Amino acid sequence: MAADERNREMPHTVILEGREKLSISGVVDVQSFDEDQVLLETVRGMLVVRGQGLHVERLQLEAGELIVEGEVGCLEYDDSVQPRGGFFSRLFGG
Repeated sequence: MAADERNREMPHTVILEGREKLSISGVVDVQSFDEDQVLLETVRGMLVVRGQGLHVERLQLEAGELIVEGEVGCLEYDDSVQPRGGFFSRLFGG
């Protein structure tokens, strides 16, 4: 099965626990991240997570899962951002 087909079939969920722990499924790639923002590509489009003290607790791209901890202030889907080779893709030449 091609990667694009697999991504379309992957479920997408966003679970925010107490504004401190964010679990996301359906993650295709992480474009960038720092303490204030995480930009990621999901099967439903680009998602921007903004907050303070954000850090990636767990990332499993094969399973499409991401856990971010810190103070989450905003979740926004942004269709104006075009996916480009993500941070990890660029780092490892994928």
